[in-house]
Parts: sequence; structure tokens; C-alpha cells
Amino acid sequence: MFRRIGIVSKPHEPAVKDALASVLRVLEERRCDIVIDAGADTHGLAAAYPRVAAENLPQHCDLVISIGGDGTLLQCAGHIYPREVALLGINLGRLGFLTDLPPTGLDASLAAVLDGHHVIENRTVLGCEVIRAGEVVASDHGLNDIVVQKWNTARLISLNTYVDGKFLHAQRSDGMIVATPTGSTAYALSGGGPILDPGAHALVLVPICPHTLTNRPIVVSAAATIEIHIATDRDDESRVTCDGNSIRELLPGDRVRVFRREQSIRLVHPAHHDHFATLRAKLDWGRDPC
Repeated sequence: MFRRIGIVSKPHEPAVKDALASVLRVLEERRCDIVIDAGADTHGLAAAYPRVAAENLPQHCDLVISIGGDGTLLQCAGHIYPREVALLGINLGRLGFLTDLPPTGLDASLAAVLDGHHVIENRTVLGCEVIRAGEVVASDHGLNDIVVQKWNTARLISLNTYVDGKFLHAQRSDGMIVATPTGSTAYALSGGGPILDPGAHALVLVPICPHTLTNRPIVVSAAATIEIHIATDRDDESRVTCDGNSIRELLPGDRVRVFRREQSIRLVHPAHHDHFATLRAKLDWGRDPC
């Protein structure tokens, strides 16, 4: 199914060495074309393979394997988007909602995926634009979330939120999270938001520490356009991030527009993948009684 494979690994992570050795062994057995991220720490195991900058991997691959945690996979997603390159995660992190393959038994599980025993999920990607004085001054995208948050201040910031041009609410808070179903198990979960099924056509808006007890998370259609207007009256107090990467400091009067991108990210899972089993395991919800 996949013949041209790119490999990205988390830097300065000792556990990468054994996982990378397993990955290379399986790929070599199948005579795959292998390309390594130029910034990856390969522990001396991949000297024979070409290395390219991470942002150029999509030109050489039909599958990228991320070795690390969810953060490493999110970085990979940012590099390959919007090219139709599949993404597979090997979990060396803590929770690992996105990275499916554990380091134990990796040879067998990766071999099964490469032999066609897998499923592919199309995950929603959000676009973000910062509009200042009627012009777009910054834009980016995020697989997890777009976050408007206070910055460089201990004060609350003031935000006005609109959904499809209709006023939703005004709030004073530490910020606002707009999350995809993928991102509903990330920062939005920490903020008290609901967990969305990955296949749900929905977005969740989660206020961060709102100064109004009745201000609660809200789920809206994935087709909705969200606008967050910066109503704070001081400069240098807020910024917007996409998957944790800051793209712009915000000024009073700026508008942050968030919308679903047409192109999705293709995540590869083992054939036995069960999202609810992942939630049970990661969140300690107990064992299946059956």
C-alpha cells in the first residue's frame, strides 16, 4: 500500500533509537524507499538514506512515520499539509491519543500496517486568519486547535465571539479555544470541554477560565465560521496560536477568523483501531466487562 516512506523522530529522545531500528528493519525487508527528516536524531542508524528538510518530505513520500508523541505527530501534520500524504504515529510519549503503535511489538504491528491491514481516517483541519483594519495580516492552520489567549499580562482579556456572523457572547477570560474533534482530547479537554468522536462534523468552543460561571463550552457545526473579536483596550496582551505555535500577537480591534479547511489530514491506524478503547486506556475509564 505504501512504498515511499518518510521518517520523522522526536529529537533528544533516547527511546527513539530502538523504535527507529525496528522501523528501518521492517521497511528494509519490504524494500521500501526511505527518506529521513534532515532534523531527526537517527542515533547513527540511517546514514545510508537520503535526508531532506521536514517541509519537503511530502514531495518524496506517500506515508510519513512519526516516532515520538502527539506533539511530534502534530509537527509532521503541519509539514505535510495540504499534500495527500498519510501519517502514522509511533507512541513514545505520555498519552498518545494520535500515535497508535506502541514500541512493544512494533515490528509485527508496523508490518501489518504496511501489508494493508489498516484503516485511514480523514481528520478535520482548521484554517485561521488574523484580520486587521480589513486586511488578512497572518494565516495558518491547525489539526488540533486555534487558541486566542492572553499574553504578557496577568489581566483577563475581553473577547466577543460570533458564529456565522451571529453574536454568541462577550467574555472576559484567559482566552478561547476552538478545537476540532481531534483537538477535543488536547487543550480543550483540560479546559473542561467535551470529547468529540473523530468522525463528528463539529467544532467545540471552550472558554479558558471565564470570569462568568455560566459561560460554558459549546459545540457547533464544523461548517460554521467562528470570529473572535479582540475587545481588550491594551496592546501586547493577547496572541493566537495554531496547534501551540504562535502566529501573531493581537491588537485591540483585531478579528480572528476560524473555519474548516477543505483538505483534511489522513491518519493511518492499525486495522483493530478502536477510539473508545483508546479513551478507556488513556483516561483510566475501566476495563470492558465483556
